[in-house]
Amino acid sequence: MNSLIVRTPEIFREKQGIDARILQRVVDLNLSEKRVQVEHTETGKTGWESFDQLLIATGALPIRPNIPGVNARGVYALNTLQSGIEARKAIDHGSPKNIVIVGGGYIGLEMAESFITRGLDVSIIEKTAQVMTTLDPDMGSLVAQVLQDAGAKIYLNESLKGLEMHGGQVRAVITDKQTLPADLVVLALGVYPNSALAAKAGIPTGEKGAIKVNKRMETEVQGVWAAGNCVESFHLVSRRPFYIALGTVANKQGRVAGINIAGGSALFPGVVGTATAKIWTVEVARTGLLENEVQQMGLSYASSRIEGRTRAGYYPGTGRITVKILAEKGTGRLIGGQIVGVEGAAKRIDVLAAALHGGFTVEEMVNLDLGYSPPFSPVWDPVLIAARQAVGLV
Repeated sequence: MNSLIVRTPEIFREKQGIDARILQRVVDLNLSEKRVQVEHTETGKTGWESFDQLLIATGALPIRPNIPGVNARGVYALNTLQSGIEARKAIDHGSPKNIVIVGGGYIGLEMAESFITRGLDVSIIEKTAQVMTTLDPDMGSLVAQVLQDAGAKIYLNESLKGLEMHGGQVRAVITDKQTLPADLVVLALGVYPNSALAAKAGIPTGEKGAIKVNKRMETEVQGVWAAGNCVESFHLVSRRPFYIALGTVANKQGRVAGINIAGGSALFPGVVGTATAKIWTVEVARTGLLENEVQQMGLSYASSRIEGRTRAGYYPGTGRITVKILAEKGTGRLIGGQIVGVEGAAKRIDVLAAALHGGFTVEEMVNLDLGYSPPFSPVWDPVLIAARQAVGLV
């Protein structure tokens, strides 16, 4: 467990000179008097602390539906290290057999892999028509097939209605179509910004209730900053406010906020929505816009999808990779990309992410001087093949 903790309060104090106080929770903000009310979680005592500059970095909270049995034992959201430890103990000592995962996103599918590896019976319930809704349906189906081949049972277009329990322990999951036996349930329904404290204090919020900030990570209240999974971002492709809860984005925003609070000058321009995951033997990556997002914006676009190899065809260990690229018709501007493949596939998304940041067209991408060696890529990298095909469609 210690290896998962990047910095302890002691390291903060000794190496960074930061007074990191744990087991204390801010329960109220008085912005006019520049004070925060702090509750000591072990004693329940409260007190007020003054500030010159305030940074709100309250992160995100897991979505927990208001349904019968949601607080039963054996139901986990897995949003903190401690919740993961508790779920692991339940697996190690409780001998569960039937696992039901509600939600087919990154966390849900990664947990499915872990449970199947332990020899457990895994069912996945997803309310939409596909798992991995951060991909287009044709790419998400590739991920679903891998999980089904590994033994997972996937139920699509089913909504969670309640949880049956006995003696306070979860025993079954009720959907709008069936009842599934469950010894352990994972609620992987996504997250929402933990912005209630800020909103109560009068700090403006925006997309999905996330705190509004400018490029310097300032809120609309002077002297109050915000960063991380509780704030709104700006999407560099759609040019619209956007909410995304990722550690990479949160770290960059925290750096910018810290520099500016300390008197420096830094900007966080925005995001392109890049994310990666590994599900069983398959690596998954996406960046930019999905087809349904492009359609909602009313853009005319072309879609290019190719199947290739991760390495030179004759080199040991080569495997399949599928690359999909979306480009704006007329301009040829790259507006999105997705990758599903075996080892060596996912990090290729960084080429597409960099191209999105640079505003490249697919024609400009074709001649990118990417590295080549048989252990890493064919002569024509699959990303460039997809870009080359897209050129003829825009």
